[in-house]
Amino acid sequence: MAAPTIAIRDSEGAWYERLALGAYSAMVVFAQPMLRRKLRQRAKQEPLYAQDVEQRFGFYDGAPPAPGELVWIHAVSLGETRAVASLVGHLRQALPGTRLLLTHGTATGREAGRSLLRDGDIQVWQPWDTPQAAHRFVQHFQPRIGLLMETEVWPNLVRACNEADVPLCLVNARLSVKSLRQSQRLAWLAVPAFRGLSAIWPQTEDDARRLRLLGATVQSPLGNLKFDTTPNAEQCAQGLALRQDVGKPVVLFASSREGEEQMLLNALRATPSNRLRTVQWLLVPRHPQRFDAVAALFNNAGLTVSRRSHDGWNFAPADVWLGDSLGDMAVYYSLSDLALLGGSFAPLGGQNLIEAAACGCPVVMGPHTFNFSQAAELAIDEGAAIAVHDLVHGVQTALRLVNDTASLEAASSASLAFAARHRGAALRSCARIVALLASRRA
Repeated sequence: MAAPTIAIRDSEGAWYERLALGAYSAMVVFAQPMLRRKLRQRAKQEPLYAQDVEQRFGFYDGAPPAPGELVWIHAVSLGETRAVASLVGHLRQALPGTRLLLTHGTATGREAGRSLLRDGDIQVWQPWDTPQAAHRFVQHFQPRIGLLMETEVWPNLVRACNEADVPLCLVNARLSVKSLRQSQRLAWLAVPAFRGLSAIWPQTEDDARRLRLLGATVQSPLGNLKFDTTPNAEQCAQGLALRQDVGKPVVLFASSREGEEQMLLNALRATPSNRLRTVQWLLVPRHPQRFDAVAALFNNAGLTVSRRSHDGWNFAPADVWLGDSLGDMAVYYSLSDLALLGGSFAPLGGQNLIEAAACGCPVVMGPHTFNFSQAAELAIDEGAAIAVHDLVHGVQTALRLVNDTASLEAASSASLAFAARHRGAALRSCARIVALLASRRA
């Protein structure tokens, strides 16, 4: 597939790039009132969205820090924030006295990010990508370096960093086939943004190949930071203890997305009731603002629901347990004998299966895993995951596997081995970042 890049930077190409960026900038400026309205709506269920709203538009309280003091890391949401924790630890060791500037786009990411902060660190919202907000953000904080996690390349933010001579890097970079196609359709906008990055460290060679099709200068793959995330040992022990008291296998639908709960309900209805009762069903939706709606869905279908928020960890006897709490995934995975992977049964790209594997919880996944394609393929090859074509097949596979003790134990052992075998991306990424900073001082 040919890349829609500009082979020669002639005046016509530069003119089209300026036109594309100008049109994009006008659009995001025009969209600011809509963003404010969306934040007010989200704040009704997640109050954190109502806090420090002006930070999203590049306005900050207090005096700016001294230039070059901060290492800026942008982790847009919960998954990226959890993944970057190991890298933060390595950077603090390699760069003593490092002060962290941590930005997020979602409330769950911001909440999780608080655990990474130390005295002197700063946490703010990601600036909305208008030229004005991006400029104010960069000029106020003047970071030593910017590290964008996975996919977060914003044209005006890239431009503001380039103008201020702030090196901006894409860490743990990934680009799906779908995202590549979208970027190619917006080539006059996307190509200059990727070309403006100082370094791109991809997860896999496939990610590197797709990024190069956008004209980006891409370094060698370093692996996936999510493998370096260690589940909380106390939470794992708590989950295993809880599992001993259940009396039957627990099947978890992990990080389910909108529409998938209805799919699960349909799959349960298609399964004989005597088979369904052989396991305890546990459901943990991906987004907390949907907890109530998911509970109502199953209640209205005539099923009983016990909620973590109401009944604590001693779930009441019920058809479905609802894990409606944040920061407890290690408990849920350790409590469960097997997990159905949310986001993979609808065309949403899948959720992080590595966290399940690190807790020794095998995974059954649907056909849509494009956000974690290599990890999914490796997990299948190494016996830590099973691929199915839909959720009805997924439920049937889960019921068969949890009632096969030998196969389940083998899959659990394979999951732990899979998670351990692919660690090391955080240390490798840290070494590249330190080397880049050293080269700029030379």
